[in-house]
Amino acid sequence: MNIDKSRILDLLKSQGHDDKAAKADQELPSQVDTDNSQHQDLLGRLGINIQDLLGGAGGLGGLGKKLGL
Repeated sequence: MNIDKSRILDLLKSQGHDDKAAKADQELPSQVDTDNSQHQDLLGRLGINIQDLLGGAGGLGGLGKKLGL
């Protein structure tokens, strides 16, 4: 599934993670493919769990819902 990088940046910023948002802005492509292992690794280094991201549940407070998934 593709997610626009700006949505991930907005989410990180809304959670007070400006440092992670800046890093994500530098490292992530404009469209993040959650099925791509390199993109998964980048998200993981930013503390974003793909399963939480797609499932909208878990320790990250419903990321899927916040991202409009």
